[in-house]
Amino acid sequence: MAAPLDGIKVVELARILAGPWSGQLLADLGAEVIKVESEQGDDTRAWGPPFIERDNDLSAAYFHGCNRGKKSITVDLSTPQGQERIKKLVKDSDILIENFKVGGLKKYGLDYESLKTKNKALIYCSITGFGQDGPYATRAGYDYIIQGMSGLMSITGEPGGPPLKTGVAVTDIFTGIYASTAILAALHQRKETGLGQHIDMSLLDSAVAILANQGMNYLSTGNSPGRMGNFHPNLSPYQVFECSDGHIIIATGNDQQYQRLCDVLQCPELGKNPKFLSNAKRVENRHELDEVLSRKTRNWKKAKLLKRCEVTSIPAGPINSLDEVFSDKQIIHRGMKLSLDGIPSIRSPIRFSESELNLDKPSPKLGEHNSVIFPDN
Repeated sequence: MAAPLDGIKVVELARILAGPWSGQLLADLGAEVIKVESEQGDDTRAWGPPFIERDNDLSAAYFHGCNRGKKSITVDLSTPQGQERIKKLVKDSDILIENFKVGGLKKYGLDYESLKTKNKALIYCSITGFGQDGPYATRAGYDYIIQGMSGLMSITGEPGGPPLKTGVAVTDIFTGIYASTAILAALHQRKETGLGQHIDMSLLDSAVAILANQGMNYLSTGNSPGRMGNFHPNLSPYQVFECSDGHIIIATGNDQQYQRLCDVLQCPELGKNPKFLSNAKRVENRHELDEVLSRKTRNWKKAKLLKRCEVTSIPAGPINSLDEVFSDKQIIHRGMKLSLDGIPSIRSPIRFSESELNLDKPSPKLGEHNSVIFPDN
């Protein structure tokens, strides 16, 4: 079976994570993605240790995490020859992804307004920290800073403790996913209009968008949510619980699940207590409820309590380290760990019934495809 984006050609003028993440997703979906790098390569090739060696090419594991399935060429965009090479590539390309500072490609004649005169069907996606306009447009954007500015760090961490970032660059990754979604929508619209368009993606916009229920909690009350550690702002009990040999997560989403939990923990009277009958009441009295339930869970072994929750349809799960994740039987069954020419990789989560993903090529060596893309070099 063919991949959904077979025949689509992408030029990636992006580095670090958000742009390359979008490019990798399109490559997984079958597009030919040509990654344009400087002679020094994408910055993340040096973001190690750890490093992975392949055919005398040493690049950081970080780079391999977001550049699977692409072709790499090296171009000096500051030279007329380099600029002409990109313009030639763009003439028969469908998509261009770039994450230069606002206006950074205009001096090379590689901005959207310049390139659309050469290819009116070009879908040109710009990814920046703050967008193409506004008072912060000229600032450089970094995930860590965006996590702070967007409010994400204000709701992450323990009550009374310092704000915390997430364990991965989540605003970069979400922006890459949003960018891919926008690109695919523009491809669909192009079927009707025959025209491409400019897509303006901002890390800050994306980070604010994924505030989700926490953003709505603020907008509906005017009160800024604070850090709650492992508690959920809108549900209870929905948290980490201590057992005699470690910790697990129990996540009740309705009154029936809560009452079954009380039965499992041998405190059925708690399930009938008026202070905890509804989710709203449980949220209101969460700390009292937590104290009582936690005393009960501390008497259980993790595995035994998880098993009881499973057989009684109470949502629960372990807190795994990464070695436990990649040895988990469900992860193994789903084939989430890949080996591409000996390079480890993590599978895209997308699965189709009538299509295949393109998951057979590792990240490219620097300039590996120069002679393929530029045979007259």
